[in-house]
Parts: sequence; structure tokens; C-alpha cells
Amino acid sequence: MRKNEVVVGLSGGVDSSMALYFLKKQGWEPLGVSLLFSSWESGCQTVRENSCCTQEALKNASEVCEKLGVPHYVVDAKSEFERGVVGYFLRQLAAGRTPNPCNFCNRDVKIAALIRFADERGIKYVATGHYAAICRSRGRPALARPKDAKKDQTYGLCLLPHRWLSRLVFPLADKTKQEVYDAAIKEGFGFYRKIPQSQDLCFVSGNEMRSFLREKLGERRGPVIEQESGRLLGRHDGVFHYTIGQRRGLRFPFTYFVCGFDLRRNAVFVTRERGKLLKGGMQIEDFNPVSGIGISKPLLAEVQIHPHQKPIAARINPKGKGALEVWLNEPIEGVAPGQICAIYRGRICLGGGVIADAL
Repeated sequence: MRKNEVVVGLSGGVDSSMALYFLKKQGWEPLGVSLLFSSWESGCQTVRENSCCTQEALKNASEVCEKLGVPHYVVDAKSEFERGVVGYFLRQLAAGRTPNPCNFCNRDVKIAALIRFADERGIKYVATGHYAAICRSRGRPALARPKDAKKDQTYGLCLLPHRWLSRLVFPLADKTKQEVYDAAIKEGFGFYRKIPQSQDLCFVSGNEMRSFLREKLGERRGPVIEQESGRLLGRHDGVFHYTIGQRRGLRFPFTYFVCGFDLRRNAVFVTRERGKLLKGGMQIEDFNPVSGIGISKPLLAEVQIHPHQKPIAARINPKGKGALEVWLNEPIEGVAPGQICAIYRGRICLGGGVIADAL
């Protein structure tokens, strides 16, 4: 086993491809690995494939490896993806929760598959094109924010086991997105200029989400109720079509916001008063100390409940067995059970957990 061997996850996009390029340039001996995931197929979306493993993406990854003289492998991870990501997503929605599938995909599918591939070949290191960094904190590896704050992807990595950090390499930690693009053009990878960056979930496009949920979860019609008056406003096709704070898709003559669910009554509650969406705190369960630093006493920190949300100062109170109570310095909208809350101190991501309830 050569100490400078590294398994590199290749989606076929510019970030992972340039991560491979930078590693090769630094003297590593990389192996490129592309993962195959499942995607939804229907009459509306028959030819759509997962954006990370379309034939075009795999072709790009193969061409990059060939250009750099790097072996390229394709690993079928469809069953793991279907079970750990799509299945999780549907179960959470059916329970009236707001899932963050990308966090679980990074932990349970993508990086897990790359580590298994590395283990099978006696290779220690695994690299991805995430904008994140590994540093040292209290004598141990820690997950840290990268140079490019706008592309920071540490939120999506906050559920990773701490033991993995000593094996992970993030070549884009000290790069901005623009620097990565500039290097791609300079090195002859100009075809990335033509590739749009989708903001949809990778297994179904946003335009087809309602059809996808109707096929997978059926129709579960129930009442839409105005919270303040208890007045029946209409009917919905399933609570899983809605999230806390949502206003689109309600089809009322006045602007309403989803503010809660009653699963026993299969009811969606709405309000016209946006201020009622503001929450000053949340309960966290299953906290994962990604940087190996547990929270055993109250501390001041910053939190995020969305990938690119501005960090919010908060007081964190431990409640035992992975449970935390978070009190925000300023109330925010969109706190919903099922979401991931990531906790930071400065650049260091202490970890993340699932929001159990708003306070």
C-alpha cells in the first residue's frame, strides 16, 4: 500500500473533477470512483437520470480520468441510495416532518461507499469535491468551514462520524468556486461552462415533486384549517406536500402560511400572520459530534438549519443522550421537526442533530 493513494469520488461535475486534478498535481496517486444512484422514472420523467450519474456525467468523469492518467471505477450504489435516501425522504414526509436527504446521503451512501471501496483495496484516504476543510482542534481532527464562505458545504457533512475525519481529504478547502472554474478552463476542461447546476433533489426534479409523492404516497385528503379561527378553508391531498412556512401551492385568494400539522386528524394548519412562524428555539435529538467534541455543559455557539443560512448566535443546553436545547439570540422562520441543525463555534463545526420540535 502506497501512503499517497487516495480514492476520489467523481460525480462528473467541475468540483469533483478539479479535486482530482489538484490531488494529482500535489503528488497523490488518485483512483477516480463514480457512484450509480437510482432516480424516479415516470411518464413525466422517463428519461431523467440522477444528476450525479447521468451518462453524460459518467462520460465526463471517465474523460477527466483518462486525461490525467487516473484509473476510473463505477460502483453501483442504487440499493443503498433507494433505502437510505429516497426511503428516508418519503418516511419523513409521511410523518409530517421536513427531511434533509443530502445530509444522510453524504453519510450513509456517498462517503460510506467510497470508504468501503478504499477499505477493500487497503487505501486509507478518501477525497471529495466538497467545499469544506479538516483542521486540528484540541488535538483531534475537526470539520471546519472552507475559504469560500458562499460555497460552504460543512452543513451537509455535520452528521459524518468523527472517526472518518482522519481519512478525509478536501482539496477545495482553500479554493473559491471562481478559482476552481478558472483552473478548469486553464487546464482544458472548458465543457463545464455548458453544464447547468441544478438546485433540485437529485432523484426527482422540483417540477415533478407532486407527481412523485402522489405515486409513492398516494392521496390522503384532509382539511386545511385556519389556525386562529378554526375555520375550514379547503382540502389538501396529503400533509407530505407541505412544509412549515410554505405559502405556495395553497391556492387561496389570500396569502396563507403553513404553520403546523395534526397527523391524527390529517389536518394542515395555516395562518395569515407571518410573525407566528417565528421561533426562538428548538429541541435537538441524536446530536452527532462530528469534530469529536461533545456538548456536556451549556455553551454559546452559532447554529444553521439550512445549508446557506446566515449563522445565528445561540445558547446550547445539553439534555443528555444526544438531546440538546437551543435558544436563539433572534427568532427565525422555518424551524420544523425533521430538519438538521448544525452547530458551530467560529470555523469549527461541532456537529449536528435532528430538530425534534420548535420552542
